[in-house]
Amino acid sequence: MTLTLLLLIKAAMAVLILAIGMGARLSDILYLARRPALLMRSLVAMFVMVPLAAWLIAVSWPLAPGAKAALLVLAVSAGAPLLPRKLEKFGSPEYSFSLVVTTSLLAIVVVPLWVAALASYFDVAADISSLDVATSLAKSFLLPLAAGMALGALLPDLTARYADRATIIAGGGLTAASVLLLVLHWRLLLEIQATGMSALVALMLIALAIGHLFGGPEPGDRTALAIACVTRHVGIAVIVATTFRGPKTMVILAAYVVASVLVSIPYLRWRKRSLPISANPG
Repeated sequence: MTLTLLLLIKAAMAVLILAIGMGARLSDILYLARRPALLMRSLVAMFVMVPLAAWLIAVSWPLAPGAKAALLVLAVSAGAPLLPRKLEKFGSPEYSFSLVVTTSLLAIVVVPLWVAALASYFDVAADISSLDVATSLAKSFLLPLAAGMALGALLPDLTARYADRATIIAGGGLTAASVLLLVLHWRLLLEIQATGMSALVALMLIALAIGHLFGGPEPGDRTALAIACVTRHVGIAVIVATTFRGPKTMVILAAYVVASVLVSIPYLRWRKRSLPISANPG
């Protein structure tokens, strides 16, 4: 049952990313390249500030080794493949799309460096190469994204008609499978304990604040970067988690799902209420 649900989650994510690609253009990818100040703030927030915040929590919070490892693993697994879908009602679609592509590509270099630092911190042997990260990103994100963009360019009328339907169906499947996975493995959350879960929620709140502050004056950019800092790339997290003996993959995924929901949904509701009337679709 668990394997079936995990396969369903992967398939649903692939379809969602395919649908995102259908509505994207090459110019969207280059959006951040034309705005170097916003690009630098975004990268510093996601790849420097959030991992540093996790490290400060790990060294100051009374955590079990497994919970501490899970916290740090999630912190370094930057990248938000479903970010454009989450923010489709908040404006700034070019920024969120460009941010996803840019950070996913940068993760190929940055994540192995952070893993080396974690291995030194935990005093364990860890070997994860850029090829491992690149392979995961290619399978889970880059290939379906490129396929979606190609379909959008070749069959614009067809993709415009079915992209929204594919998003709704895949989104429903992803939500249902994730909930069932949590129901089946709810006992794994007990391994993290209350202190571990509270530390993870604290990290998500700090990450949200970091993204909100670094996003700049544009409300849509602030919202996008805040959610990007909270959202982890689960595929990368799994690779990093299996590099260490401490954290279990299911524990990390379950804890992340709960913490991100607790933090993201209230924030997005607040941001929707605070948007100008012209930018808020209702």
